Amino acid sequence: MDVAANLDRVRSNIVQACQKNGRNPDEITIIGVTKYVTIERTKETINAGIKNLGENRLDGFLEKYNAITDKAAWHFIGTLQSRKVKEVIDKVDAIHSLDRLSLAKEINKRAEQPVDCFIQVNVSGEETKHGLHPDKVLAFIKDVERFENVRITGLMTMAPHVEDEDQLRSIFRELASLRSMVKGENLLHAPCEHLSMGMSNDYQIAVEEGATHIRIGSKLVGS
Repeated sequence: MDVAANLDRVRSNIVQACQKNGRNPDEITIIGVTKYVTIERTKETINAGIKNLGENRLDGFLEKYNAITDKAAWHFIGTLQSRKVKEVIDKVDAIHSLDRLSLAKEINKRAEQPVDCFIQVNVSGEETKHGLHPDKVLAFIKDVERFENVRITGLMTMAPHVEDEDQLRSIFRELASLRSMVKGENLLHAPCEHLSMGMSNDYQIAVEEGATHIRIGSKLVGS
C-alpha cells in the first residue's frame, strides 16, 4: 500500500473521530513518523501531502534532513540530549520531548528565536517512558519562564501499547485536563494550545479525546 492510500485511510478515520464530538478535522496535524523508513519513502510521504515529519533519533533525523530538499516541517519527537541540541535547534519546527530544565536551558542558549516545545508528560507512569509526572508540570512550566527562547506550545504523552480502550481514554483525558489547567494560568510563554498524543494504534481515540497532533508511523509511512 502506498503512502497516499494510507493517508486517505488515516484522514477518513480522523473525520469519523471528529464527528463524534463536533471537531473540525482541519484542527488535526498529522505527523508522519519516518524513523523506520528510507529517505525515498520519506520523500514519497512528502509527495503524498504530509508536510509534517517526525523523527526520534538524531542520526536518522540529520540523515534525512540533509538528503531531502522538499519543504517539510520537522518535529523532533524523541529524547533529546542537551549536548545534542545545537545539532537540531535551527532545523526543527518543534520539539515534543521537553522534560527537564537542563534541556530548556540549552534550547534557550542555542536558539535565535523562540522554539515551540511540547512538554513530555508520563501520564501512564510507566518506568520505561520519559516525561514529567503530571503533578510536576505546572511548576516546571513556571520555572522555564526565565528562558525567553522556550515557548510551551503544548503537552505530549505516549500511551502504553494496549487494547484497553478505557485505559487509553483515561490517559488522554488526563493530559487534556492538564492542558486546560495550564491554559487557565494565562502564561505568556506557555499558551499550551496543543496536545501531541496518539500513534498508529490509538490515534482515533486520541482525536476523540482532543489531540491536535498525532504521530503516525506504521499506519501511514509503513509499507
